[in-house]
This record gives sequence, structure tokens and C-alpha cells, in this order.
Amino acid sequence: MQVIHTLADLRAVLAGSTKTALVPTMGNLHEGHLALLREAALHGFPVVATIFVNRLQFLPHEDFDQYPRTLERDCQLLEGAGCDIVFAPGESELYPEPQTFKVTPPAALGDLLEGEFRPGFFTGVCTVVMKLFQCVQPAVAVFGQKDYQQLMVIKAMARQFALPVEIVGASTVRAGDGLALSSRNGYLSQDERAEATALARALRAIAAALREGARDVAAIEATQKAELDARGWKTDYLTVRRRVDLLPPTPDDLAAKTPLVALAASRLGRTRLIDNLEIEL
Repeated sequence: MQVIHTLADLRAVLAGSTKTALVPTMGNLHEGHLALLREAALHGFPVVATIFVNRLQFLPHEDFDQYPRTLERDCQLLEGAGCDIVFAPGESELYPEPQTFKVTPPAALGDLLEGEFRPGFFTGVCTVVMKLFQCVQPAVAVFGQKDYQQLMVIKAMARQFALPVEIVGASTVRAGDGLALSSRNGYLSQDERAEATALARALRAIAAALREGARDVAAIEATQKAELDARGWKTDYLTVRRRVDLLPPTPDDLAAKTPLVALAASRLGRTRLIDNLEIEL
């Protein structure tokens, strides 16, 4: 496995390569990231993983400076998972001048849910992903479905810009107790880690209620949010949306059994966790 830190070296190594599979990460890797590597490898191309903590997608009060940088450990994990190339640029390498050109998603998709509570987040994501696509020029790029809205935004960006990249979504990897794996799980105390499974349970409860015939979506959401908040969570959203556009389902959607997804973002102590669950009626 080659570990590369400059764009010039990356382009020299990739010169003549017609296809690669890309897995963008911010490092501090866990089994969920390695599952993305394995998904990427299924396409039969050399696998490139990027490690870059992207300042543009952090709000001023968020944990950019505290976000764990664990490059040596990450590279060991990636090599064990069969990664071929790690591109780990420094900030001045990827942003040698202020990034004044940015990619902003449409408000209809980028300003709701995560975009409402983290304004500018998806602009930061789209800008760095577009830049990484230009650096690596992959044929395939793999992203986790745990970041459901992010995956939708990136798919739409690739489609509208006619990018020659197939965007692949990989299923969420969960711990044995149901908690979605996340780098931020490491911020949880032992007691918080035990409590964190309540978020996935709330999503499962919403799905069960809808499958059993309940149709007052707002009441179902409110019940589960109240239960979380009573346990000490501070919930940004816990909601049911249509998969196609992340808008709330109408009664006609429910009657037609339109594919739905339940999405949640809630803070436990100082740690903000997100999760989602697709629902078939």
C-alpha cells in the first residue's frame, strides 16, 4: 500500500490508470469505514482511500480542532483491509489558497434536516468531494448510507454535473447492540455508550408503528422524540420522510406505500449522533 501526501505524487502514481474506486474519509477509522473499502474492492479496481479532515464542513462551534487525527493507525487498518493507495494531504496541499469557489447544493435538498441544523455543511461536503474527485478521478466512489442525506446530495451533484463517477451507497454497519458505527461514538462515556442505543430503538419504533397501520406521522414522531428527550437527549430532528426527496409524506404517499426513511439527529451529552432506517409499508 502506498501512502501519498501531495497531489503531484498522487497524479504520478495514478498516471495511466483508467479506473479506480474511491473511499473518502476523515480518518479515525472504524469497521464501518473498512466495510466501505470492501464494497469498493468488489468493483475490481485499485482502491484509493482519502484521509482529510475538511475544515469547510465544520461550523465554528464544532469539533474541527479536536477531531482525532490517527493517521498511523488508520493506515494500518487500511492496509489490512486491502487498500492500494492512501491519499492523506495536509490542509495547505488540498487548499493552497482560500477555497472561494464552492459547490452549493439546492436549498430544497441541502437546507433541510442536517442543512437546517448545520448551515453550510453540505456546501463544505460537496466542495471537498468535488475536489477529491478531481484529484483521484475515480470510476466509482463509495459512501455510507448512515449519512443518508449526504449520500443523496452527492448523488445529485454527480448527476447534475455529469461526473463520470458511479456513486455507490454502502449499508450502515452497526454494533451488536444496534448502534450505528461512527467516529464520534468514541466521544461517548461508558454510560452514554450504553444509552446511545436508544436512538436506533426510536427509529425502529417509528418503523414498527407505520408498518402496523398507524398513519398519524406527526404523532408517531412526537412520541418517540418525547421519549428520547425524557432520557436526557437533545433532539434536532426525528422524522419520517420520502426517500425520493426527503420531504414529509402525504396521506396519499402513505396510502400508496411510497418508500420512506426515518432519520434522526440528537445530542447525548456533548456528542451529536445521527442515524436512519428505511421503511417499507
